Amino acid sequence: MRIALLAARALIALLAFSPGSSSSSPPSKDKTFRTLLAVPASPELGRRSAPRASSDPRAAPAPALAQDVFWSDRLDGAPPAGFSDLHVKRWQLKARSSRLVSLERGCGRVSNRLARFSDGTRACLRYGINPEQVQGETLSFYLSRLLGIRNVPALALSRVNTNTEQWLRVRQDIQGSQWADKSIVSLTEWISNLTDVVAPPPLRTEGRRLHPLLEDLANVTNQEMLELVQWSDLILFDYLTANFDRLASNLLSLQWDSRVMERSTNNLHRTAKGALVFIDNEAGLVHGYRVLPMWDRYHEALLNTLCIFRKETAKKIAELHKSQNVANQLFEQYRASEPLAFQMGFLSEDHAEMLQNRTDRLYKHILQCKAKYSK
Repeated sequence: MRIALLAARALIALLAFSPGSSSSSPPSKDKTFRTLLAVPASPELGRRSAPRASSDPRAAPAPALAQDVFWSDRLDGAPPAGFSDLHVKRWQLKARSSRLVSLERGCGRVSNRLARFSDGTRACLRYGINPEQVQGETLSFYLSRLLGIRNVPALALSRVNTNTEQWLRVRQDIQGSQWADKSIVSLTEWISNLTDVVAPPPLRTEGRRLHPLLEDLANVTNQEMLELVQWSDLILFDYLTANFDRLASNLLSLQWDSRVMERSTNNLHRTAKGALVFIDNEAGLVHGYRVLPMWDRYHEALLNTLCIFRKETAKKIAELHKSQNVANQLFEQYRASEPLAFQMGFLSEDHAEMLQNRTDRLYKHILQCKAKYSK
């Protein structure tokens, strides 16, 4: 008998939003989101609390939860495998050494290209209108590895040089693209047979939540549970990177499009095996931090919907809070794995401090959830 494990659609809370603009007509998406990515950066920017018993009579954890506010070990380890460390290393080696044979339009922004290697495999090649786009994409990838979140595709950097063997056969394509020679671009693994993802039912209405309550986790199928585990990581990841070009942009759009949450989520896809894939993270960290005053209310609203976490993700956040050196750890991983790290650059001191502050905010949020729902 599957009691509450098959019990109701998991609920994620969305608070009512009151955006600053009172305009009733939607501005174009290019003006609201995409052109923000091209805004030049200003020169200067480049003990655990003891749990207490909950007074909420509905707070008995559903069988899907092992304890407190964490998904059970069965669910935590069950989501379809993402991109393993071994897979990432092998793909990066190939991306840095294989010859490119064609560049086609594709992969989102008009300046990007769908690249094909000599062995037939493909990659999304990102050329940033502003270098911080490639930097944000790259650092977001390495932060996901540091957190143990395996939903971001493998990435490697390369310097455009049509005199080298890797780039020689696409010289004409490069000239036609009007890219600056010697620019650093990112190559991201192309994943085939992806499908669009709509926010889970709880995200489509206001005033709901994904908390460890029986009423929030009723009638949810096993497959839906496995996807919700990944959504919990996505919300934390986008909060940490301040990536506005996924869920946060949808919240902003609610002021003129009440059904935006019922449509496909931007920059989020699903593999045939059910793994969520977080793509196009160029708005993360560098640019996301620079425009944070505009978007932080939406990031906070999304975070407040969530009070269920993967144990390993929460553990890593606690470790990064305790060490107070998340930027240093990110840089060491980035430097050790990416030969062009020094040429591409890293977070400014201000942005490194913001990353630590947001890590500390996540840690505090998890403690608050534990204080509310722990036995």
